[in-house]
Amino acid sequence: MTYEAIVASASLGLLGGLIRGVIGLFKALAVKRKIYWSYWIATAVISGLIGILTGIVFSFDYRLSILAGYAGTDILEGIYKSFKVEKVYVKGK
Repeated sequence: MTYEAIVASASLGLLGGLIRGVIGLFKALAVKRKIYWSYWIATAVISGLIGILTGIVFSFDYRLSILAGYAGTDILEGIYKSFKVEKVYVKGK
């Protein structure tokens, strides 16, 4: 794999990750949630980094790099939600 192909795959993966962040922002604005900009910027950067890594791994086709960047963040979010511990309150008698 050439240097140009790696950079292109990484860039498109980054694009896919950032698209995921922007869509999340639009969803939050649609339901009029308060936007914590520092949190959004951090998640956009992280999704971009995940997009870069998955874009390089799945560099068979440029379209697949974009999709991998988008889906890579979605998969990690699903894993996080599955391990998220919620408090359960048991009412005593």
